[in-house]
Amino acid sequence: MLLLHLSDVDEASWAKAFAAALAPYPVVRRGDEFDPAEIRYIFVWKPGADAFAGLTNLKAVLSLGAGVDALMQHPHLPDAPIVRFVDEDLSQRMSDYVVAQVSMHHRLFTRFRADQKARRWDQFYPPSASQTSVGIMGMGVLGQDAAARLRPLGFSLRSWSRTPKRVEGVEGFAGAEQFDAFLAGTDILVNLLPLTPETAGILNMENFSKLRRGGLEGGPVIVNAARGGHQNEADIARALETGILGAASLDVFQTEPLPEDSPLWAIENCYITPHIAAISDEASGVRYFSRILEDHEAGKPLINVVDRKRGY
Repeated sequence: MLLLHLSDVDEASWAKAFAAALAPYPVVRRGDEFDPAEIRYIFVWKPGADAFAGLTNLKAVLSLGAGVDALMQHPHLPDAPIVRFVDEDLSQRMSDYVVAQVSMHHRLFTRFRADQKARRWDQFYPPSASQTSVGIMGMGVLGQDAAARLRPLGFSLRSWSRTPKRVEGVEGFAGAEQFDAFLAGTDILVNLLPLTPETAGILNMENFSKLRRGGLEGGPVIVNAARGGHQNEADIARALETGILGAASLDVFQTEPLPEDSPLWAIENCYITPHIAAISDEASGVRYFSRILEDHEAGKPLINVVDRKRGY
């Protein structure tokens, strides 16, 4: 039996889709009558405190989100495998966001928007893509997809990850000992890291000051589409106002919705989007997790299982 426990999304719609895809396999929602001991799989998003109560025969936790940091902090998370959402559509959406933001900053949108506002005609030419270094933090599925879509545009690409990754057309850096060297050659810093105790707060003033100077006119840029917990927002505001950063694109925040009194709203070179870079599509999600459940029931191993020690 599959139990859905979804918050902030249309749980009824997902349940209907799963019931159709898995029939005659039983699918239930919170509020339905069922024996918790008969639940073998639970599909979750922002689970409540009682989400896992009585689920003594659970075979797997299926996470709607690609990131599982919030789920890992659940006080009653059962000792069952956690399967995260890995999907081409989700990767495509995230890469669309990254490519759009990187291209915008590479073409010095902030400068020309200011010129337009001042009615100033100044034919300043942006550098070629090959002269602009894009550094991607996090080379999992999302990071590698973003690199693959940026590479044909001609950018100089580099990456940083916990362990070494060999990706065509990307200069790789790994581990704490190579982090500063990675930053030193980066003009546009893209964050796609998983949120772990080691990566929390990594977007801070100390690291901003290590980014390459003299590359992009106006200063280096950050793009964060991972987690709000990665960023120190007071440091971002200060870095933007003092010129340590030339611009920032932020899709995630420490508190969401972003509070109305946040100074980030009023900073002209800060581009805010309301956590919309990528969304877990219902059709893709049902197709993906239905296949995983059916394969597992048939005796096949689970895929994309979270390493609890690493946190992703």
